[in-house]
Amino acid sequence: MKKPIVLVIMDGVGRGDGGPGDAVKQADTPVLDKLLATCPHTWLKAHGTAVGLPSDEDMGNSEVGHNALGCGQIYAQGAKLVGESIASGSLFRSKTWLTLTDNCLKNGKALHFLGLLSDGNVHSNIAHLIAMLRHAREQGLRRVYCHILLDGRDVPATSALEYVAQLEAVLAELSDAEHEYKIASGGGRMQITMDRYEANWAMVEAGWHTHVQAQGRQFPDAKTAIETYRQELGCIDQDLPAFVIAPNGKPVAKIENGDSVILFNFRGDRALEISQAFDRRDFDKFDRGDYTGVLYAGMLEYDGDLKIPANYLVEPPVIKNTLTEVLCKAGIREYALSETQKFGHVTYFWNGNRSGKVDDKLEVYDEIPSDVISFDKAPAMKSAEITDHMIAAMASHQFEFLRCNYPNGDMVGHTGVLPAVITAMECVDKGVGRILEAAKQYGYTLCVTADHGNADQMTETKKGKTSVRTAHSLNPVPFIIYDPDTDYVIKDGSYGLANVAPTLVRMMGLQAPDCWEQSMI
Repeated sequence: MKKPIVLVIMDGVGRGDGGPGDAVKQADTPVLDKLLATCPHTWLKAHGTAVGLPSDEDMGNSEVGHNALGCGQIYAQGAKLVGESIASGSLFRSKTWLTLTDNCLKNGKALHFLGLLSDGNVHSNIAHLIAMLRHAREQGLRRVYCHILLDGRDVPATSALEYVAQLEAVLAELSDAEHEYKIASGGGRMQITMDRYEANWAMVEAGWHTHVQAQGRQFPDAKTAIETYRQELGCIDQDLPAFVIAPNGKPVAKIENGDSVILFNFRGDRALEISQAFDRRDFDKFDRGDYTGVLYAGMLEYDGDLKIPANYLVEPPVIKNTLTEVLCKAGIREYALSETQKFGHVTYFWNGNRSGKVDDKLEVYDEIPSDVISFDKAPAMKSAEITDHMIAAMASHQFEFLRCNYPNGDMVGHTGVLPAVITAMECVDKGVGRILEAAKQYGYTLCVTADHGNADQMTETKKGKTSVRTAHSLNPVPFIIYDPDTDYVIKDGSYGLANVAPTLVRMMGLQAPDCWEQSMI
């Protein structure tokens, strides 16, 4: 290697239109501006087919983004995997599906679907739920209930009623005197059930009380719950409190011991904790009450090494020949760093959905605990601490390849609070600036990129009406090389996130696997 390399991933930072909703442009970012003005750089596709999703209308996300960054290849991901499994019928022929539905048919148990109700294609797709509901009805299942988590994050901020209406129409079609298909409970995804990286187990516990125990504020239907909370609290869908459907003062259904339960989310990070609560006999994160167990399955296996969950409907992609495998084979020492909110992305997802290390002797992982606080209230997050740790690792000269993730652009971007997102971007820029100075001082090549857009598009206009946008964008993300000692030239071409690993390997003087995308230099 000519020099050790530092890769900085600015999570959720793309190239916007420069308008009032572009927090990246609105922020004071002198470091990023200078790097783009003076260094070799290009713009990478970070959504759709470039990261293995079904179409270019699909937003990228941090999981598939880090998969592509870390493996140099494009794999069929989440929504596409599940869609293909449903279309071929293999999902319904799987042992897991047959076991769960037989439990209902032969033992008189209910089937419960739990998951994010939208077509954002990041965590779930309502089309998958509807397909499974229809197939359950074809098989003759008599009691089927939906526990819906409201999105407003990967889709427009106040679009929940559209998805509820779509689902209610299907449930009405499938119901008759002998078949009950209904919504049983719900709530906003940032209030219940969908925590990640064990940052806030109280969210999962709140979801447990709602879905499993039917405890919470009661409403006659989901539409009334959403409209009432909006009127009382003025919050967007992701922040709506939990609700229980009880049209006659009695809950429609709760998840009883022995029932069958399917979590229809396909993305893993926000599915792991609720899966452990259902699956693990030795679970101790909160009191599950009189729970003795259900037949539980996830849409996918959310963690292959930890075997979470024990049962799942669709086989995951087998990602081989990752960058970490290539570097460990070459004896390259690595350092990976982020705070809790994105730590799994620079480790688990980066390594092709693999828990643990490829080589304990060559890899060091460093996690900074995230604060449990609304990110718009503390938009700096742990950017200063991440920077401190990265500079210390650089100064140690123990590693040839170092990577870190600044979560701010994504996590604060999801709040929809534009001034906070602007502040978040300025904090990231300061961090990149300090790492840049350390690269100069200690002799490193610095590469700067992102995994998808978000902070770059904080508003959207439809039918002449402008509203807050909390979802990821479809905008390209930067790839910048800073090294005044080497005349790097980025070749003309159209590139995506999967082209980063081959480029890094070329910079290191190593041979990329034949299955990888091409290098950009």
